[in-house]
Amino acid sequence: MLSWRMVRGARIGAMGRWLLVVAAAGGTGMLLLSALGWALGHAQPGASAEVRLVWCAVPVAMTVQVAAMVGLAQPLGWPGSGLAGVGLGRKATLLIGAAGTALACALGSALALLLFLYLRGDLGGVPYTGSAAGVLGAGHRLPAAGAGTLLAVVPLGAAAAVAARVWQPPAPAPGAGPAGLPWGVALTAVGLAVQVAAPHGDALPLPSGLGSVSAATVAGWVVASAGMVVAGPGLVFLCGRLLALHRPGALRLLSGRALQQEARRIGRPLGLLCATATATLAAYDLQHGSGHRLGPLTTFAAALVGVCVLAVAGTALVEVASARGRSVAALRDIGASPALLRGALALRTGVVLAVAVPLTAVVAAFATVPATR
Repeated sequence: MLSWRMVRGARIGAMGRWLLVVAAAGGTGMLLLSALGWALGHAQPGASAEVRLVWCAVPVAMTVQVAAMVGLAQPLGWPGSGLAGVGLGRKATLLIGAAGTALACALGSALALLLFLYLRGDLGGVPYTGSAAGVLGAGHRLPAAGAGTLLAVVPLGAAAAVAARVWQPPAPAPGAGPAGLPWGVALTAVGLAVQVAAPHGDALPLPSGLGSVSAATVAGWVVASAGMVVAGPGLVFLCGRLLALHRPGALRLLSGRALQQEARRIGRPLGLLCATATATLAAYDLQHGSGHRLGPLTTFAAALVGVCVLAVAGTALVEVASARGRSVAALRDIGASPALLRGALALRTGVVLAVAVPLTAVVAAFATVPATR
């Protein structure tokens, strides 16, 4: 309970991040339970229930990412000297953070189960009869083992993601650049090539009646998205190197050095944002071509994924701003003007956007080829 005692006395920002984890886990739990309810409410669920469960993997992965990032941010912000004084080292603090993360996700899953049972009418009320009544499976016995297994996916996955940090190698020297840019570019190119060459198929129906895609198309999208995430830190570091080239002034030097130092923190969230943007553009192209409207569960899942992605990016930016506090104070002590600091921030943001937006547009254009040809 050490982590939760520290959360109780933390600032509103830390408590807000934990509440976001609880809400994300609850939303993902509702999606998983809806797939189970659909299978219960239909006599022959067949592939439909399986496909619904497969598409739940995207919000599950994003919820685990958010929970792991928040769970890692908490022990890294603890006073290390005080914890070392009571015999808690790096591994112990990370394991405590993993336990706290699992507890937060379990709380969200429990709230999702209570809401699902209430809508089904199992808690003494009247079953919900709205447009989403088909996913509740009202009138059918809810298998406790199946519901418990589905709801345990997010807490166990988040705890494992935080605990895996124990076995990661130590961080490299501050001046060393990320080594993932070539691998990220290669993965993105391979994923796009697979998507372009993938034939039309009906192996995996899309939600809300948007059509069907082949398994190769989905595999190519996963590989390309992973490549963009892997290439993010190297791309940010390269932007910083380019800014600081050829006799830079104070503005370019500050901006370039800051990007190189922060590349590992903001690179992967930036790649995740780009991958989400490409998927959003591809989904919009599919919806525009088919003329179907998104259903309530699909809209909810898309909103949940978007909130999780923005939360990951926002948490990374908050960590970067906190780590930059001492450097900003030192610059002010030597006479740096507030206008210079604001200009450096604007220049960093502009350069990253000038590189990330066109690359995202190009990847999105190739990603929509299987749906438009």
